[in-house]
Amino acid sequence: MNSTIVLVVEERKTLLDLYRHAKDPQLSRRAHILLLLAEGYTWATIAAVLFVSTSTIARWQQRFRDAGLDGLVGQRPGRRPGWFSYAAVLVVRWVRESTPRSWGLLRSRWTCVTAAFVLATYFHLAVSRETVRRWLHQADLVWRRPRPVLRRQDPQRRRKLRALRRLLAHLPADEVAVFQDEVDINLNPKIGAMWMRRGEQAEVETPGNNDKRYLAGSMNWRTGQLWVTEGKQRNGELFVRHLEELRWRLRRYRVIHVFCDNARFHQAEKCKQLQAYLRRWGHRIELHYLPLYDPESNPIERVWWHLHDELTRNHQCQTLEELLDLVFRWLEDGNPFTIEGSVYPIAQAA
Repeated sequence: MNSTIVLVVEERKTLLDLYRHAKDPQLSRRAHILLLLAEGYTWATIAAVLFVSTSTIARWQQRFRDAGLDGLVGQRPGRRPGWFSYAAVLVVRWVRESTPRSWGLLRSRWTCVTAAFVLATYFHLAVSRETVRRWLHQADLVWRRPRPVLRRQDPQRRRKLRALRRLLAHLPADEVAVFQDEVDINLNPKIGAMWMRRGEQAEVETPGNNDKRYLAGSMNWRTGQLWVTEGKQRNGELFVRHLEELRWRLRRYRVIHVFCDNARFHQAEKCKQLQAYLRRWGHRIELHYLPLYDPESNPIERVWWHLHDELTRNHQCQTLEELLDLVFRWLEDGNPFTIEGSVYPIAQAA
């Protein structure tokens, strides 16, 4: 067998690049072997210089002759992909696209045990739940709480969003737009996923008798600046106090456009306090209503989501005052916030 190979210019350049810069040292060594063979060095010399066996030189010379540069990428050790790999693909597809009910099981969600049971029952393939877990992790799937979203949609959603986008796109420099919403802070903690010992369930102590406060907040669409007003009830009185705070803080703007949901106390015709307030300050504060059942259209909802996810879930505060102190410190540290979502155009600085 001829112990040399012939390289065209482009092949030689590619091999040199792999030899010098490949992150995989095995790939770099293979390229080095081929370059030395192309230069006419004997197998004995190559084996002595690179500390490889002659069988290794023969293998990569033959793979290059059979497949060209593509032959440099070796096969992974172990058994070849087969039924086991196909089962992994099936499990990932089940988890992403269906529920166990499609297999006649009274289960609402997939677990590793459930997937292993289906494989054993219907495909006669015995795998452990840890094998299933490894397959899911390799597919970039993680076990965590999902975020609830509403199935119902406002039939006027497109029209309303189109009008809001138009307003933002042509917002004058002496006017400002804010996204408004309320959030509840509960002394009884929201329960979220956390790390714990295998086979043991961690405990989160709760006071039992719940106490709560409400925060009315507004986020500046241009800057992400957030202002909040605290109250004991989520009602028109809190909303009006918050609008008054906005009017004072944003007094340099001629008009304040407030984007809010369709809660009863956000509507002047249903809330006498708000009606009286707008009679006096309606020339400075304009309310615009977001689509029904569409929290995604309100960027401040993401701030509340992060607040619960990072602070109020599994908290260990013993008093509401302690919890509120943490909440206001968290809000202060994060202010201004990033405006998440792509429902609206990117804000331009005034």
